[in-house]
Amino acid sequence: MQPAAILPPVTEADLAANQRALDREARAEDRLMFRLTVPALAIVAILMVVPIGWLLSMSFIGGDGRLGFENYALFFSEPAYVQMFVNTFAIAFAVTALCLILGYPVAYVLAILPPRWSGLLMLAVLVPFWTSGLVRTFSWLIILQRNGLVNKALVATGLVERPIPLVHNMTGTIIGMVHIMVPFLILPLYASMKTIDGNLMRAAASVGSTPTHAFLRVFLPLSMPGLVAGTIMVFVMCLGFYITPALLGGGRVKMIAQRIEESISLYPTWGPAAALAVLLLVVTALCLAASMVLVRRLSTDR
Repeated sequence: MQPAAILPPVTEADLAANQRALDREARAEDRLMFRLTVPALAIVAILMVVPIGWLLSMSFIGGDGRLGFENYALFFSEPAYVQMFVNTFAIAFAVTALCLILGYPVAYVLAILPPRWSGLLMLAVLVPFWTSGLVRTFSWLIILQRNGLVNKALVATGLVERPIPLVHNMTGTIIGMVHIMVPFLILPLYASMKTIDGNLMRAAASVGSTPTHAFLRVFLPLSMPGLVAGTIMVFVMCLGFYITPALLGGGRVKMIAQRIEESISLYPTWGPAAALAVLLLVVTALCLAASMVLVRRLSTDR
């Protein structure tokens, strides 16, 4: 039996050389991956950066064709524009709050049910995605109108003496938007809840915690990343809603997207519409940045 070969001792110089070789390989791999992503980055630049840059430049062109802040000054000097922004944010907050109230219990039930029943309930959540938003909005227009199903049921049961206005106002707009937006809250919230270990709730109960106390102190904080992500998604999408407010609002509920469309259709210059779009884009970017920071902090705390 031959004796085993004795390897030379590893010195610090060998370790340093090995580390340098690993660093060179990592940099070469990064360069390769960057070259592979160049076509995708070029497409993103063409489809996103260029249009946004064009929109930003148009927002500084006044009615006389000169560069300036005329369009932005018009927004801050006209009370109608300010009121429109207030209405937009009020509707977005109301829809987001209702989606939280309706969506959190559904996501919680989905997370705790057995897989068989959870799949059936998830199917019910996903079914609205198979129908166009325009079709769903027209459905609510039929259901909520004066001779619709809701008013007929209210009059037949004696709850009201005459049909109540449920469309062409803020009420109908919020109802239609909540129906469309609540799945966008349920899905990220459900994904976050599924990662929570159920043994944590049982452990809390084993040390004397009540179900309510365990939910508030254990389950709710752990579900906050998904809750924040879903809330910001719903809120940001509500800021740019157009079809549902235009149909269910009947022209009486003005939001930013509707005003942008009217500015493009009625006026020969795109400056005012571009300025509104830039302001909406800035607000959306700030909301997304705040949500990213908050979600990262909550994920770190977990």
